[in-house]
Amino acid sequence: MQKLQTLDYLVFLFYFIVVAGYGYWIYQRKKSQEASTTDFFLAEGSLTWWAIGASLIASNISAEQFIGMSGNGFSMGLAIATYEWMAAATLLVVGIFFMPIYLKNRIFTMPQFLNQRYNTTVSLIMAIFWLFLYVLVNLTSILFLGALAVSTISGIDFTVCMWGLAIFAIFITVGGMKVIGYTDVIQVFFLILGGLATTYLALDLVSNEFGVSGISAAFSTMLEKSEDHFHMIFKEGHPHYMALPGLTVLIGGMWIVNLNYWGCNQYITQRALGADLKTAREGILFAAFLKLLMPIIVVLPGIAAYTLYQKGLFQVEMLEGGELNQDRAYPVLLNLLPVGLKGLSFAALTAAIVASLAGKANSISTIFTLDIYKKYIGPEADEKKLVWIGRITIVVAMILAIIISPYMGIDKKGGFQFIQEMTGLVSPGVFAAFLLGFFWKKTNSAGALFAIVGGFLLAFSMHNNWLPGIDWTTVPFLDRMGIVFLICVAVMIVLGLWQPSHKGLSIDSSMFKIKGSFAVGTAVVIVILTILYTVFW
Repeated sequence: MQKLQTLDYLVFLFYFIVVAGYGYWIYQRKKSQEASTTDFFLAEGSLTWWAIGASLIASNISAEQFIGMSGNGFSMGLAIATYEWMAAATLLVVGIFFMPIYLKNRIFTMPQFLNQRYNTTVSLIMAIFWLFLYVLVNLTSILFLGALAVSTISGIDFTVCMWGLAIFAIFITVGGMKVIGYTDVIQVFFLILGGLATTYLALDLVSNEFGVSGISAAFSTMLEKSEDHFHMIFKEGHPHYMALPGLTVLIGGMWIVNLNYWGCNQYITQRALGADLKTAREGILFAAFLKLLMPIIVVLPGIAAYTLYQKGLFQVEMLEGGELNQDRAYPVLLNLLPVGLKGLSFAALTAAIVASLAGKANSISTIFTLDIYKKYIGPEADEKKLVWIGRITIVVAMILAIIISPYMGIDKKGGFQFIQEMTGLVSPGVFAAFLLGFFWKKTNSAGALFAIVGGFLLAFSMHNNWLPGIDWTTVPFLDRMGIVFLICVAVMIVLGLWQPSHKGLSIDSSMFKIKGSFAVGTAVVIVILTILYTVFW
């Protein structure tokens, strides 16, 4: 397999210098200011709409998308893009309904919301849940998959790659959310440019192999030769129905996955919590448009590789241990890029990994510092000490992730599936607690506690097929999430009616009105999504 050449390393070095240099410049600009937690963790009032939108995407897109979703594109086709396209619709919901509530009630962290709406017990339990989830699942899988991809492409030792990515991410993260937000703009630029280069190469290979001219002709060839890979909705009996069960991706569990991720997740919402509502909404809308673009970068190359594989190419390269490995599709394509462009795509992959690591580490730091340390360990700590604790937490979390990641079985499940399964154990109950906490004043802390703890135990029991009466292994994962969510909501309603709460948040209908460019942009996104699902149904 061809490794990186001198020009590739020079291109990558240019990327590194630009990102690190720009981050250092921003850090020096704000260094003279008094250290404050709102500035360090939220960059309050500092991020523009384009920085918020870019940061949302940079934090979201990582190795599991580039490697995992391209691999899913190879095996199941365009249907996996539902995670990206439904996210665009979800972002609109978050911008219209969730953000006004957070900003109106001065919510800076998700445990703070739970404390304000319910009580300290619910808040503490959820803070601990999130810390374990972020460190043991997200940070470990991003580091492991990222190092695996970088090592495969560059030939550098796996452990060296892991430490290198972690140190690069720490360098950006310790500067605070302002540094993360603005360097993410550059990260997204490299991510999209390098990603499009790989997609272009994949389509160009198709056009050459099938004797057609131009990218549009190559895409038409893929539509013809791999027609089974261009359907968004799987019928029951389809080989991949368990992963994406029919209309569930439009009206079922996929909404729980996305609304919990984009609307109830410190890692994501943190980017917009320091802005005013207009700026936050514009940033979220920008992220929604970028989400529409993502399948071109992370799914289409996998379908192109499948089309070429069907014609007899990559027969050896796609094998690992004598078996077909779908996750090799993207690295195989990447290694075919010409010198220079390969360095650009390598930079894109690194940008995606580092931005996700930085965002996740910052969220871990925020939750630990503001929701655990400040409340229970050092309530007398001043702003300067809290920022220092936040920086220490970032380093400790990254070191823990490096030590733990080889033992998590990430390489056996595949990174994308690993993250979805593990976070899906927590998502239904957490989303139920947030949703009813937002919009139903009678929801009480007992109901929230059941949803968060009971929902997790219920999902875990289904996952391990411990519940009697039905073989839960035959029920698609997304449908199980929907069932757990409905049970949590039902119990919360019963408990709320039995002993109504009076801790509702400050909400009025005028908060949810949309106008101007955000209203127009929302309509455009909805129209595009309608066309996409109609054409590729």
